[in-house]
Amino acid sequence: MESLLNRYRNITVLLLVIFAQLVLVAVQVKNDQDVRMIRVWSVTAVTPLARALEGVRSGTVGVVENYVLLKNADAENRRLKSQLDQLKMENQFLRQQLATADRAKALSLFQTRTPSKTLAARVIATGAGAGTNSKVVFVDTGSTAGVQKGLGVVTPDGIVGKVIASYPTASMVMLATDPDFAAGVVSQKHQVKGVLKGQGYAECKVDFVPNEEKVDVGEVFYTSGDDRIFPKGFPAAIVRVVRPGSEFKEILVDPIGLEHGAEEVLILLEGVSQAIPEVQAAGGPVYLAPPPPGEPVAAPAEPGSTAASGTEADRLLERYRQIGAAQGHKFGEGLPGSKPPDFNLKVPPAGAPGATASGSAQAPLAVPGATGTTGAGQRPAAPPTAVPKQSSPPATTLPARQSPPPAPKAAEPSAPPQ
Repeated sequence: MESLLNRYRNITVLLLVIFAQLVLVAVQVKNDQDVRMIRVWSVTAVTPLARALEGVRSGTVGVVENYVLLKNADAENRRLKSQLDQLKMENQFLRQQLATADRAKALSLFQTRTPSKTLAARVIATGAGAGTNSKVVFVDTGSTAGVQKGLGVVTPDGIVGKVIASYPTASMVMLATDPDFAAGVVSQKHQVKGVLKGQGYAECKVDFVPNEEKVDVGEVFYTSGDDRIFPKGFPAAIVRVVRPGSEFKEILVDPIGLEHGAEEVLILLEGVSQAIPEVQAAGGPVYLAPPPPGEPVAAPAEPGSTAASGTEADRLLERYRQIGAAQGHKFGEGLPGSKPPDFNLKVPPAGAPGATASGSAQAPLAVPGATGTTGAGQRPAAPPTAVPKQSSPPATTLPARQSPPPAPKAAEPSAPPQ
Protein backbone atom coordinates (compact mmCIF):
# COMPACT_ATOMS: atom_id res chain seq x y z
CA MET A 1 0.00 0.00 0.00
CA GLU A 2 2.84 2.35 0.90
CA SER A 3 4.72 1.49 -2.30
CA LEU A 4 1.58 2.26 -4.28
CA LEU A 5 1.19 5.65 -2.63
CA ASN A 6 4.89 6.41 -3.12
CA ARG A 7 4.62 5.53 -6.78
CA TYR A 8 1.50 7.68 -7.37
CA ARG A 9 2.22 10.36 -4.82
CA ASN A 10 1.93 13.26 -7.19
CA ILE A 11 -1.34 12.06 -8.70
CA THR A 12 -2.75 11.39 -5.25
CA VAL A 13 -1.90 14.85 -4.05
CA LEU A 14 -3.39 16.35 -7.18
CA LEU A 15 -6.65 14.43 -6.71
CA LEU A 16 -6.85 15.49 -3.08
CA VAL A 17 -6.31 19.10 -4.03
CA ILE A 18 -8.96 18.91 -6.74
CA PHE A 19 -11.44 17.24 -4.35
CA ALA A 20 -10.76 19.89 -1.70
CA GLN A 21 -11.25 22.58 -4.30
CA LEU A 22 -14.58 21.06 -5.35
CA VAL A 23 -15.67 20.87 -1.73
CA LEU A 24 -14.78 24.51 -1.21
CA VAL A 25 -16.63 25.46 -4.37
CA ALA A 26 -19.66 23.37 -3.38
CA VAL A 27 -19.72 25.01 0.03
CA GLN A 28 -19.63 28.49 -1.46
CA VAL A 29 -21.81 28.01 -4.56
CA LYS A 30 -25.64 27.81 -4.32
CA ASN A 31 -28.16 26.67 -6.89
CA ASP A 32 -31.19 28.59 -8.14
CA GLN A 33 -33.20 27.50 -5.05
CA ASP A 34 -30.63 28.97 -2.66
CA VAL A 35 -29.37 25.56 -1.56
CA ARG A 36 -25.64 24.93 -1.33
CA MET A 37 -24.31 22.39 -3.77
CA ILE A 38 -22.56 20.40 -1.06
CA ARG A 39 -25.94 19.69 0.54
CA VAL A 40 -27.48 18.71 -2.79
CA TRP A 41 -24.64 16.33 -3.54
CA SER A 42 -24.75 14.81 -0.05
CA VAL A 43 -28.48 14.18 -0.10
CA THR A 44 -28.36 12.77 -3.61
CA ALA A 45 -25.58 10.38 -2.66
CA VAL A 46 -27.12 9.22 0.64
CA THR A 47 -30.79 8.85 -0.48
CA PRO A 48 -30.48 5.51 -2.37
CA LEU A 49 -28.59 3.97 0.48
CA ALA A 50 -31.10 5.23 3.05
CA ARG A 51 -34.01 3.92 0.98
CA ALA A 52 -32.42 0.50 0.75
CA LEU A 53 -31.68 0.39 4.46
CA GLU A 54 -35.28 1.41 5.33
CA GLY A 55 -36.72 -1.29 3.07
CA VAL A 56 -34.60 -3.94 4.71
CA ARG A 57 -35.53 -2.68 8.19
CA SER A 58 -39.30 -2.55 7.58
CA GLY A 59 -39.31 -5.99 5.96
CA THR A 60 -37.38 -7.50 8.83
CA VAL A 61 -39.67 -5.92 11.45
CA GLY A 62 -42.82 -7.11 9.60
CA VAL A 63 -41.54 -10.66 9.38
CA VAL A 64 -40.65 -10.68 13.04
CA GLU A 65 -44.00 -9.21 14.13
CA ASN A 66 -46.15 -11.43 11.87
CA TYR A 67 -44.37 -14.77 12.12
CA VAL A 68 -41.88 -14.80 14.96
CA LEU A 69 -44.07 -13.18 17.65
CA LEU A 70 -47.24 -15.29 17.01
CA LYS A 71 -47.33 -16.36 20.64
CA ASN A 72 -48.68 -12.96 21.74
CA ALA A 73 -51.32 -12.93 18.98
CA ASP A 74 -52.52 -16.41 19.94
CA ALA A 75 -52.81 -15.39 23.58
CA GLU A 76 -54.80 -12.30 22.61
CA ASN A 77 -57.07 -14.43 20.47
CA ARG A 78 -57.75 -16.85 23.34
CA ARG A 79 -58.48 -13.96 25.67
CA LEU A 80 -60.96 -12.42 23.26
CA LYS A 81 -62.70 -15.78 22.72
CA SER A 82 -63.01 -16.32 26.46
CA GLN A 83 -64.46 -12.87 26.89
CA LEU A 84 -66.93 -13.48 24.05
CA ASP A 85 -68.07 -16.78 25.57
CA GLN A 86 -68.59 -15.10 28.92
CA LEU A 87 -70.65 -12.35 27.33
CA LYS A 88 -72.76 -14.96 25.51
CA MET A 89 -73.44 -16.80 28.76
CA GLU A 90 -74.41 -13.57 30.48
CA ASN A 91 -76.72 -12.69 27.61
CA GLN A 92 -78.38 -16.10 27.73
CA PHE A 93 -78.74 -15.86 31.52
CA LEU A 94 -80.37 -12.45 31.23
CA ARG A 95 -82.73 -13.76 28.55
CA GLN A 96 -83.76 -16.63 30.80
CA GLN A 97 -84.30 -14.29 33.71
CA LEU A 98 -86.44 -12.05 31.51
CA ALA A 99 -88.49 -15.00 30.28
CA THR A 100 -88.93 -16.22 33.87
CA ALA A 101 -90.08 -12.78 34.95
CA ASP A 102 -92.57 -12.68 32.07
CA ARG A 103 -93.95 -16.11 32.99
CA ALA A 104 -94.18 -15.14 36.65
CA LYS A 105 -96.04 -11.97 35.70
CA ALA A 106 -98.41 -13.98 33.50
CA LEU A 107 -99.04 -16.45 36.34
CA SER A 108 -99.72 -13.60 38.75
CA LEU A 109 -102.20 -11.97 36.38
CA PHE A 110 -103.87 -15.32 35.73
CA GLN A 111 -104.20 -15.97 39.47
CA THR A 112 -105.90 -12.62 40.01
CA ARG A 113 -108.37 -13.17 37.17
CA THR A 114 -109.33 -16.82 37.53
CA PRO A 115 -112.03 -17.66 40.09
CA SER A 116 -110.24 -20.91 41.01
CA LYS A 117 -107.92 -21.07 44.01
CA THR A 118 -104.44 -21.85 42.74
CA LEU A 119 -100.93 -22.37 44.10
CA ALA A 120 -97.83 -21.40 42.13
CA ALA A 121 -95.06 -23.99 41.70
CA ARG A 122 -91.86 -24.45 39.70
CA VAL A 123 -90.71 -27.56 37.85
CA ILE A 124 -87.47 -28.74 39.46
CA ALA A 125 -86.86 -32.19 37.95
CA THR A 126 -88.03 -34.69 35.37
CA GLY A 127 -88.95 -38.22 36.37
CA ALA A 128 -88.60 -41.39 34.33
CA GLY A 129 -91.95 -42.78 35.47
CA ALA A 130 -93.10 -46.36 35.33
CA GLY A 131 -92.71 -46.86 31.60
CA THR A 132 -90.48 -45.75 28.77
CA ASN A 133 -93.10 -43.34 27.41
CA SER A 134 -94.10 -41.91 30.78
CA LYS A 135 -94.00 -38.14 31.09
CA VAL A 136 -93.79 -36.98 34.71
CA VAL A 137 -92.13 -34.00 36.38
CA PHE A 138 -91.52 -32.86 39.95
CA VAL A 139 -92.54 -29.46 41.30
CA ASP A 140 -91.21 -27.70 44.38
CA THR A 141 -94.52 -27.63 46.29
CA GLY A 142 -95.89 -30.53 48.34
CA SER A 143 -98.36 -31.61 50.98
CA THR A 144 -97.15 -29.02 53.51
CA ALA A 145 -98.60 -26.33 51.19
CA GLY A 146 -101.90 -28.19 50.77
CA VAL A 147 -101.19 -30.17 47.58
CA GLN A 148 -103.04 -33.47 47.34
CA LYS A 149 -103.08 -36.34 44.90
CA GLY A 150 -105.48 -35.82 42.00
CA LEU A 151 -105.29 -32.02 41.76
CA GLY A 152 -105.08 -30.49 38.31
CA VAL A 153 -102.05 -28.53 37.10
CA VAL A 154 -102.49 -25.69 34.60
CA THR A 155 -100.78 -22.64 33.10
CA PRO A 156 -102.32 -19.48 31.63
CA ASP A 157 -102.17 -21.22 28.22
CA GLY A 158 -104.03 -24.40 29.22
CA ILE A 159 -103.92 -27.61 31.22
CA VAL A 160 -100.56 -29.29 31.93
CA GLY A 161 -101.35 -32.48 33.85
CA LYS A 162 -102.42 -33.74 37.27
CA VAL A 163 -100.73 -34.55 40.60
CA ILE A 164 -100.18 -38.30 41.00
CA ALA A 165 -98.10 -38.20 44.21
CA SER A 166 -97.65 -35.60 46.94
CA TYR A 167 -94.60 -35.44 49.22
CA PRO A 168 -93.90 -32.97 52.06
CA THR A 169 -91.74 -30.65 49.94
CA ALA A 170 -92.43 -31.78 46.36
CA SER A 171 -95.11 -33.31 44.16
CA MET A 172 -95.06 -35.60 41.13
CA VAL A 173 -97.11 -34.36 38.18
CA MET A 174 -98.22 -36.53 35.24
CA LEU A 175 -98.17 -34.49 32.04
CA ALA A 176 -100.99 -34.50 29.51
CA THR A 177 -98.76 -36.34 27.02
CA ASP A 178 -98.44 -39.40 29.32
CA PRO A 179 -100.26 -42.51 27.97
CA ASP A 180 -102.06 -42.93 31.32
CA PHE A 181 -103.43 -39.37 31.32
CA ALA A 182 -107.11 -38.74 30.54
CA ALA A 183 -109.38 -35.70 30.89
CA GLY A 184 -112.90 -34.90 29.75
CA VAL A 185 -113.06 -32.23 27.04
CA VAL A 186 -115.69 -30.50 24.91
CA SER A 187 -115.20 -28.68 21.61
CA GLN A 188 -115.71 -24.94 21.52
CA LYS A 189 -117.62 -24.61 18.27
CA HIS A 190 -119.83 -27.72 18.03
CA GLN A 191 -119.99 -28.68 21.74
CA VAL A 192 -118.79 -32.23 21.03
CA LYS A 193 -117.63 -34.13 24.10
CA GLY A 194 -114.72 -36.57 24.22
CA VAL A 195 -111.77 -37.78 26.29
CA LEU A 196 -108.30 -36.26 25.91
CA LYS A 197 -105.57 -38.93 26.13
CA GLY A 198 -101.79 -38.82 25.91
CA GLN A 199 -99.74 -41.00 23.57
CA GLY A 200 -96.25 -40.75 25.02
CA TYR A 201 -95.05 -37.98 22.71
CA ALA A 202 -95.92 -34.39 21.91
CA GLU A 203 -99.20 -35.18 20.13
CA CYS A 204 -102.35 -36.27 21.99
CA LYS A 205 -105.72 -37.61 20.82
CA VAL A 206 -109.39 -37.21 21.63
CA ASP A 207 -111.31 -40.50 21.89
CA PHE A 208 -114.98 -41.49 21.93
CA VAL A 209 -116.25 -38.91 19.43
CA PRO A 210 -118.83 -40.57 17.10
CA ASN A 211 -118.33 -40.29 13.36
CA GLU A 212 -121.60 -38.38 12.91
CA GLU A 213 -120.39 -35.55 15.15
CA LYS A 214 -118.72 -32.58 13.46
CA VAL A 215 -115.24 -31.46 14.50
CA ASP A 216 -113.22 -28.93 12.49
CA VAL A 217 -109.46 -28.67 12.12
CA GLY A 218 -108.21 -25.78 14.23
CA GLU A 219 -111.10 -26.06 16.70
CA VAL A 220 -110.19 -25.76 20.38
CA PHE A 221 -111.17 -28.32 23.00
CA TYR A 222 -111.89 -27.09 26.53
CA THR A 223 -112.17 -29.08 29.74
CA SER A 224 -115.74 -30.25 30.32
CA GLY A 225 -115.48 -30.87 34.08
CA ASP A 226 -116.78 -34.45 33.73
CA ASP A 227 -113.55 -35.95 35.10
CA ARG A 228 -113.90 -34.04 38.41
CA ILE A 229 -110.22 -33.05 38.16
CA PHE A 230 -110.24 -30.01 35.92
CA PRO A 231 -113.12 -27.54 36.18
CA LYS A 232 -115.00 -26.62 33.04
CA GLY A 233 -113.65 -23.87 30.82
CA PHE A 234 -109.85 -24.38 30.74
CA PRO A 235 -108.19 -24.65 27.29
CA ALA A 236 -106.98 -28.20 26.67
CA ALA A 237 -105.91 -28.83 23.06
CA ILE A 238 -106.27 -27.63 19.49
CA VAL A 239 -107.32 -29.98 16.68
CA ARG A 240 -104.72 -30.77 14.01
CA VAL A 241 -106.04 -33.88 12.22
CA VAL A 242 -109.58 -35.29 11.93
CA ARG A 243 -110.15 -38.67 10.25
CA PRO A 244 -113.17 -40.98 10.30
CA GLY A 245 -112.72 -44.34 12.04
CA SER A 246 -114.64 -47.59 12.32
CA GLU A 247 -116.92 -46.27 15.08
CA PHE A 248 -115.32 -43.14 16.50
CA LYS A 249 -113.41 -40.31 14.84
CA GLU A 250 -109.63 -40.27 14.96
CA ILE A 251 -108.78 -36.81 16.27
CA LEU A 252 -105.16 -35.76 16.83
CA VAL A 253 -104.58 -32.64 18.89
CA ASP A 254 -101.74 -30.55 20.30
CA PRO A 255 -101.90 -29.81 24.05
CA ILE A 256 -102.01 -26.04 24.44
CA GLY A 257 -100.57 -25.94 27.96
CA LEU A 258 -97.35 -27.72 26.93
CA GLU A 259 -96.77 -25.77 23.71
CA HIS A 260 -94.12 -23.51 25.29
CA GLY A 261 -92.88 -26.03 27.85
CA ALA A 262 -93.68 -26.34 31.55
CA GLU A 263 -91.46 -24.21 33.82
CA GLU A 264 -93.83 -22.36 36.17
CA VAL A 265 -97.25 -23.93 36.76
CA LEU A 266 -100.35 -23.46 38.89
CA ILE A 267 -101.92 -26.22 41.01
CA LEU A 268 -105.71 -26.04 41.26
CA LEU A 269 -106.47 -26.32 44.97
CA GLU A 270 -110.15 -25.46 44.46
CA GLY A 271 -111.36 -25.47 40.87
CA VAL A 272 -114.26 -23.26 39.76
CA SER A 273 -115.96 -23.90 36.43
CA GLN A 274 -115.97 -21.12 33.86
CA ALA A 275 -118.02 -20.45 30.75
CA ILE A 276 -116.48 -21.61 27.49
CA PRO A 277 -115.87 -18.54 25.31
CA GLU A 278 -117.97 -18.28 22.19
CA VAL A 279 -116.40 -18.63 18.78
CA GLN A 280 -115.67 -15.25 17.28
CA ALA A 281 -117.26 -14.72 13.88
CA ALA A 282 -114.83 -14.45 11.00
CA GLY A 283 -116.58 -11.42 9.54
CA GLY A 284 -117.40 -8.35 11.58
CA PRO A 285 -118.66 -4.83 11.04
CA VAL A 286 -116.69 -2.83 8.50
CA TYR A 287 -115.94 0.81 9.15
CA LEU A 288 -116.73 3.21 6.31
CA ALA A 289 -115.40 6.75 6.44
CA PRO A 290 -117.81 9.62 5.81
CA PRO A 291 -118.02 10.88 2.21
CA PRO A 292 -116.04 13.96 1.14
CA PRO A 293 -117.68 17.36 1.73
CA GLY A 294 -120.19 18.26 -0.97
CA GLU A 295 -120.81 14.67 -2.09
CA PRO A 296 -124.41 13.35 -1.90
CA VAL A 297 -124.99 10.74 0.79
CA ALA A 298 -126.74 7.61 -0.42
CA ALA A 299 -129.84 6.70 1.56
CA PRO A 300 -129.74 3.32 3.34
CA ALA A 301 -131.43 0.57 1.40
CA GLU A 302 -134.67 -0.86 2.70
CA PRO A 303 -134.60 -4.43 4.04
CA GLY A 304 -136.89 -5.71 1.25
CA SER A 305 -135.27 -3.88 -1.65
CA THR A 306 -132.86 -5.36 -4.12
CA ALA A 307 -130.14 -2.95 -3.00
CA ALA A 308 -130.04 -4.60 0.42
CA SER A 309 -129.23 -8.01 -1.04
CA GLY A 310 -126.98 -8.56 -3.98
CA THR A 311 -127.53 -12.26 -4.76
CA GLU A 312 -129.35 -13.43 -7.86
CA ALA A 313 -131.92 -15.32 -5.76
CA ASP A 314 -132.78 -12.17 -3.81
CA ARG A 315 -133.23 -10.15 -7.00
CA LEU A 316 -135.50 -12.82 -8.47
CA LEU A 317 -137.56 -12.92 -5.29
CA GLU A 318 -137.93 -9.13 -5.36
CA ARG A 319 -139.06 -9.25 -9.01
CA TYR A 320 -141.73 -11.84 -8.21
CA ARG A 321 -142.92 -9.72 -5.30
CA GLN A 322 -143.28 -6.69 -7.59
CA ILE A 323 -145.15 -8.73 -10.20
CA GLY A 324 -147.56 -9.98 -7.56
CA ALA A 325 -148.11 -6.47 -6.19
CA ALA A 326 -148.75 -5.10 -9.71
CA GLN A 327 -151.42 -7.73 -10.44
CA GLY A 328 -153.00 -7.70 -6.99
CA HIS A 329 -151.91 -11.27 -6.36
CA LYS A 330 -150.82 -12.52 -2.95
CA PHE A 331 -148.61 -15.56 -3.12
CA GLY A 332 -149.73 -18.45 -0.97
CA GLU A 333 -153.37 -17.24 -0.71
CA GLY A 334 -154.79 -18.19 -4.12
CA LEU A 335 -157.59 -20.73 -4.17
CA PRO A 336 -157.22 -23.94 -6.16
CA GLY A 337 -158.02 -23.30 -9.81
CA SER A 338 -157.41 -19.53 -9.60
CA LYS A 339 -155.47 -17.85 -12.39
CA PRO A 340 -151.74 -17.53 -11.60
CA PRO A 341 -149.97 -14.21 -12.11
CA ASP A 342 -148.22 -13.40 -15.36
CA PHE A 343 -144.51 -13.70 -14.61
CA ASN A 344 -143.61 -12.19 -18.01
CA LEU A 345 -144.97 -8.85 -16.89
CA LYS A 346 -142.47 -6.02 -17.22
CA VAL A 347 -142.10 -4.11 -13.97
CA PRO A 348 -140.27 -0.81 -13.62
CA PRO A 349 -136.93 -1.09 -11.79
CA ALA A 350 -136.48 0.31 -8.29
CA GLY A 351 -135.98 4.07 -8.37
CA ALA A 352 -137.79 4.59 -11.72
CA PRO A 353 -140.54 7.24 -11.96
CA GLY A 354 -143.21 4.58 -12.14
CA ALA A 355 -142.03 2.64 -9.09
CA THR A 356 -142.48 3.14 -5.38
CA ALA A 357 -139.73 3.19 -2.79
CA SER A 358 -140.04 -0.55 -2.35
CA GLY A 359 -139.90 -1.18 -6.10
CA SER A 360 -143.61 -1.89 -6.82
CA ALA A 361 -145.54 0.03 -9.50
CA GLN A 362 -147.72 2.91 -8.41
CA ALA A 363 -150.40 2.48 -11.12
CA PRO A 364 -151.97 -0.83 -12.10
CA LEU A 365 -150.27 -2.27 -15.15
CA ALA A 366 -152.15 -3.72 -18.09
CA VAL A 367 -152.01 -7.48 -18.28
CA PRO A 368 -152.76 -8.88 -21.76
CA GLY A 369 -155.65 -11.32 -21.68
CA ALA A 370 -156.58 -10.60 -18.08
CA THR A 371 -160.29 -11.10 -17.33
CA GLY A 372 -162.44 -10.82 -14.28
CA THR A 373 -162.33 -8.08 -11.70
CA THR A 374 -159.34 -6.68 -9.92
CA GLY A 375 -161.18 -5.59 -6.81
CA ALA A 376 -164.48 -5.99 -5.11
CA GLY A 377 -167.05 -5.33 -7.85
CA GLN A 378 -164.57 -3.46 -10.08
CA ARG A 379 -163.48 -4.27 -13.62
CA PRO A 380 -160.02 -3.86 -15.06
CA ALA A 381 -159.03 -0.24 -15.47
CA ALA A 382 -157.72 -0.78 -19.04
CA PRO A 383 -159.10 -2.65 -22.03
CA PRO A 384 -157.59 -5.99 -22.98
CA THR A 385 -155.23 -4.29 -25.43
CA ALA A 386 -151.95 -3.29 -23.92
CA VAL A 387 -151.59 0.34 -22.96
CA PRO A 388 -148.23 1.86 -23.96
CA LYS A 389 -146.06 2.57 -20.96
CA GLN A 390 -145.22 6.12 -20.01
CA SER A 391 -142.04 7.04 -18.31
CA SER A 392 -143.31 10.20 -16.59
CA PRO A 393 -145.90 10.92 -15.29
CA PRO A 394 -147.49 7.53 -14.57
CA ALA A 395 -150.57 6.55 -16.56
CA THR A 396 -153.90 7.54 -15.05
CA THR A 397 -156.65 4.99 -14.72
CA LEU A 398 -160.25 5.42 -15.88
CA PRO A 399 -162.86 5.67 -13.15
CA ALA A 400 -164.37 2.33 -12.38
CA ARG A 401 -168.00 1.76 -13.34
CA GLN A 402 -170.17 1.89 -10.28
CA SER A 403 -172.60 -0.93 -9.69
CA PRO A 404 -176.33 0.02 -9.57
CA PRO A 405 -177.67 0.79 -6.12
CA PRO A 406 -179.52 -2.05 -4.41
CA ALA A 407 -183.35 -2.08 -4.70
CA PRO A 408 -185.29 -0.99 -1.63
CA LYS A 409 -186.60 -3.78 0.49
CA ALA A 410 -190.40 -4.29 0.76
CA ALA A 411 -192.00 -3.30 4.01
CA GLU A 412 -192.83 -6.23 6.22
CA PRO A 413 -196.51 -6.51 7.39
CA SER A 414 -197.03 -5.33 10.87
CA ALA A 415 -198.10 -7.75 13.54
CA PRO A 416 -201.89 -7.98 14.13
CA PRO A 417 -203.09 -6.11 17.15
CA GLN A 418 -203.65 -8.10 20.23
